[in-house]
Amino acid sequence: LWRFGYSARLLKTNHFRTAASNTSFPAVWMLLAQYSGRIPGLFAVVKKSTFSTMPETLEDKADPELYSPHPRVRGMTLLDREAFKRTVVVPALKVRKEIVNSLLKSLKQSVLRRPGLKRVVEDPEDEDSRLVILDPHKMPEFSLGEGEQQVLKQLSVPPEVSRYNLELSYENFRLEEILRAVLPEGQEVTSGFSRVGHIAHLNLRDHQLPYRHLIGQVIIDKNPGITCVVNKTNIIDSTYRNFEMEVLAGENNLVTKVKENNVAYELDFSKVYWNPRLSTEHGRIVELLQPGDVLFDVCAGVGPFAIPAAKKRCRVFANDLNPESYHWLLHNCKINKVDTKVKAFNMDGRDFLRGPVREELSKELPLLREEQKTAFHVVMNLPALAVEFLDVFRHLLAGEPCGTAGLPTVHCYGFSKHENPAKDIQERAEASLGTSLDGRCSTYQVRNVAPNKEMLCITFQIPADVLFKRPCPDGEKPASKRLCTSQDFSEE
Repeated sequence: LWRFGYSARLLKTNHFRTAASNTSFPAVWMLLAQYSGRIPGLFAVVKKSTFSTMPETLEDKADPELYSPHPRVRGMTLLDREAFKRTVVVPALKVRKEIVNSLLKSLKQSVLRRPGLKRVVEDPEDEDSRLVILDPHKMPEFSLGEGEQQVLKQLSVPPEVSRYNLELSYENFRLEEILRAVLPEGQEVTSGFSRVGHIAHLNLRDHQLPYRHLIGQVIIDKNPGITCVVNKTNIIDSTYRNFEMEVLAGENNLVTKVKENNVAYELDFSKVYWNPRLSTEHGRIVELLQPGDVLFDVCAGVGPFAIPAAKKRCRVFANDLNPESYHWLLHNCKINKVDTKVKAFNMDGRDFLRGPVREELSKELPLLREEQKTAFHVVMNLPALAVEFLDVFRHLLAGEPCGTAGLPTVHCYGFSKHENPAKDIQERAEASLGTSLDGRCSTYQVRNVAPNKEMLCITFQIPADVLFKRPCPDGEKPASKRLCTSQDFSEE
């Protein structure tokens, strides 16, 4: 009986009679009871109907598992879509077809809303009527509330609610519902993922690994545009910030296209670092820049800071140690038509700061006047290490400072597991710089990376006594003609 079409599933009165003429349970109801874990309750219909009706002596309450897949899918590791089929009983109203739209508008909170399911179906015995399927969770006893009854009265619709046998298939269940039904009971179900173009990136837990290929296929089925699902197999490499991954389902194509903050990028996700969760942070930093400013991007990746800054008419110096990131950085600068505005480098971050950055600052800063508005920004987005190599700014430049206006502003990222992350990252930055940042820095919480692990950005203007080596005051020049340290300057 469960395999008949929609018309056949409207069980007729020769199978189920009204309460007055039927006092026993048909076998089909007993079968449904086995699947639901209890005999479905009953609802009285006051007049003879073409829908299934039951004796008034039992109470009906909505099954909380009404929309769960069939129990036989539990423990499945190889996806079998046919196994998800099941039939459930839902309430329905018989309505004249000319008032269906009016009824749907008035009862929009009560009608059935499930992916791939029609809310209105044909009445096989009356071409002038339609069957409006209601949500049983909104009607726990298959009975209309006072508001619904008033709507039906106004539209001259009989208030009798009948039972409709509704067949559900794999297509009708949501991603979370499928995974919850498949994985062992009581275990965490992770349905979230990062999307990078056509790629879905997962971080599966150990207990989910036996089901990883099924999980990957379900994600492809339930998310249009996703054609490849990968799972990270180890932690991010601290040198190049990429990670090994396993393709769980779909095509083995990891070169993808993404769009972030109205800028297009292309990249090989298996060889470079890209995190869509940083989109807001990229936009936040670029928003701080003004046309004509200079940006030094120490760990530029494929360009999410550098390219929007160049499009904003900033001068950009972008660097990354990973040769693959450098390749895609050049490529993305070209496709975004900013290749003439970005000077790209493939160097170690320290070498980049001590080379091109020092050279540019040494040339530009002495020429600045107080009234000029050019600002210099240094972005150091390598959260695992960047705070520790802030010491590279100690005495990076020689000579006299040109005033506080031209001192570069640093945006440095770091991770913290401390109970006070902002205090922790400031103290670590101060230790690397060799000076206090009290009153002259700000911290911004970027995102929660893991339980008790935060990613933060500390922003500060490099103090002059840190950045510059200044000649010793007259009368104190030693025979060695040494340059004063920051301690010498601070004591002056």
